[in-house]
Amino acid sequence: MDKDRIAGSAKDFAGKVEGSVGDIAGDAKTQAEGRVREATGAAQNLYGQAKDTVRETTDAAASYAKDTYENSGDTFRDSAQAIAKKVQDNPLGSMLIAGGIGFALALLMTRPPRRPPPRWRYYG
Repeated sequence: MDKDRIAGSAKDFAGKVEGSVGDIAGDAKTQAEGRVREATGAAQNLYGQAKDTVRETTDAAASYAKDTYENSGDTFRDSAQAIAKKVQDNPLGSMLIAGGIGFALALLMTRPPRRPPPRWRYYG
């Protein structure tokens, strides 16, 4: 729990008490000061809650990233072994797939340059 949440809750409670005392005594100044302190405490409490939420979110994201990083080596190694087995089982199909991918990349990289738009002249 953040210290802003604790301080905000304390100010909020003190403001409610002061506002109630002002209501009972009929003192408008004490009543207004209590409401201001209550609003200040509520705002500080909300600020502390936001800080806690951000802290929890970043901790969860860091934990998720760490787990993903630790498991990525196993996944990559397993994938490489599976691909190697498929290539050994069917070398002709693998060569055709690799050739198709190479052909598609060549088509994408050797497209003709764009022509500039025609210039229209106005003779008027």
